[in-house]
Amino acid sequence: MFFDSHNHLQSGRFGKPVGELVEEMKLEGISGCVVNATQEADWEAVAGLAQEFAGFVFPAYGIHPWFADTAEEGWEGRLREILDADPLATVGEIGVDGWVDTPVMEVQREVFVKQVSIATEMRRVMTVHCLKAWEELFSVMDEMPEWPEKFLMHSFGGSIEVAERLLKKGAYFSFSGYFLQERKRKVLEVFRQLPANRILLETDAPEMIPPEEFMKFPLGEEINHPGNLRAIAEEFGKGQGEGILAQIQENGRDFWVHYQ
Repeated sequence: MFFDSHNHLQSGRFGKPVGELVEEMKLEGISGCVVNATQEADWEAVAGLAQEFAGFVFPAYGIHPWFADTAEEGWEGRLREILDADPLATVGEIGVDGWVDTPVMEVQREVFVKQVSIATEMRRVMTVHCLKAWEELFSVMDEMPEWPEKFLMHSFGGSIEVAERLLKKGAYFSFSGYFLQERKRKVLEVFRQLPANRILLETDAPEMIPPEEFMKFPLGEEINHPGNLRAIAEEFGKGQGEGILAQIQENGRDFWVHYQ
């Protein structure tokens, strides 16, 4: 059984009802998924999916760095409330992003720091987005008095040197099918150097489409189906020794321990 550690089923971009997506995921041997919010405006939609598909969809609430400037007064209290209402909820998708010009990094960082503090205070794991902002991320880590015991670097595309620094802080790393593209093979090589007990898998659906041959459920141009996870997992496991996919399943039980 596979577990999708990061997607956005609430996005509305799939062109079919979420119920159909879930059924197709189950047929592929996918046991569940974490659905990540990106801004307060979609927290309610994520909560609705977690209720409708209880035991399969697990919610993560947060504000993505791309939407840091949408945070309205009182958002921290509302985030605590929605997390407090569901002991299975985690914090995500949060982080910093140097690829975009706006919101500016100062705004991104302020919102990120507050969300890390909430995750630490409420003892929730968190899902972190970081793109072209590694030193900013490490700066936040160094300056904060506390950091969550474990956290997920989703769709990790950094170097092994970056990974080694993150490992010391408790990081797990999820691999997405986008990195099966030939021009991204360096990322696959980094994952092959990571400790086997710190690797998870994700689709980031509807984003991060894999190469066409791993699109078992084509939904049109640039739309990734979460049911593609199985094909992604099987390709990821090639050449990594017997038992790697079983180890990844065990990692999921360790990281998402409260979902069991």
